[in-house]
Amino acid sequence: MSWEYLIRREHQLPVTPEQLWQAVATDAGNRGWLYPMEIEPRVGGRVSRGPATVLHWEPPAHFACRHTDEETGFSNTLSYRIEPGPDTGSTLRFSIHWQHPGAADDNWNLRADAATRHSDFYHHSLAEYLRHFAPRPAHYIRAYRPGPDPDPDAFPRLLDRLGVPADATAGDRVALRPDGLPALDAVLDHRSPDFLGLRTEDGLYRFFNGHSWNWPTWLGHHLFDESTDPDEAVHRWTEWLTKTS
Repeated sequence: MSWEYLIRREHQLPVTPEQLWQAVATDAGNRGWLYPMEIEPRVGGRVSRGPATVLHWEPPAHFACRHTDEETGFSNTLSYRIEPGPDTGSTLRFSIHWQHPGAADDNWNLRADAATRHSDFYHHSLAEYLRHFAPRPAHYIRAYRPGPDPDPDAFPRLLDRLGVPADATAGDRVALRPDGLPALDAVLDHRSPDFLGLRTEDGLYRFFNGHSWNWPTWLGHHLFDESTDPDEAVHRWTEWLTKTS
């Protein structure tokens, strides 16, 4: 008995296919909205995330890669298909396809739910990156709180400590002054129980609530200020997360 899970999404984006290709099929592009992912540009090439192998390399139309766990037989295929869209924009057809040789259990169902919600948030971030920052290079800043937090109120408390008003919604401007960190005068571009997105003139700040999946609370920021010291930024944000109760 085997188990499969498929995520499919389609987006209209205000950039050319060539610009969209740079965002999804290069490490420099992925750092601006997703996470570092080095890609060897050829069929059979190595992708650092996974790690995976390139299945399709047809710039600027189709990039796909697959990670296979030789021990369990699980495979994860990621695909981006790009077509010219209305006017000067592009159409992105994105899919994630999981295949597992055994039956699904609660852990796999939980992972599938996490993959679906995170994919939607990441693709919101892709649109933000393309509209406001591409092709500026980004520093990717990632930090975790120690261990999963069983308290369902931990993420709301974290946002309160950050200074996000409880009634703030997408599109609102917020002035945040987190302890020990630079001020953030930002647009709140996304808010849900599991994710918070903030956009400043020089960054996309992303906060992730791991409680729904028994994961640590963490953050993954994309900072476009060339003067940023990424090691120092990781240290300061990690210290801030660790101090949050």
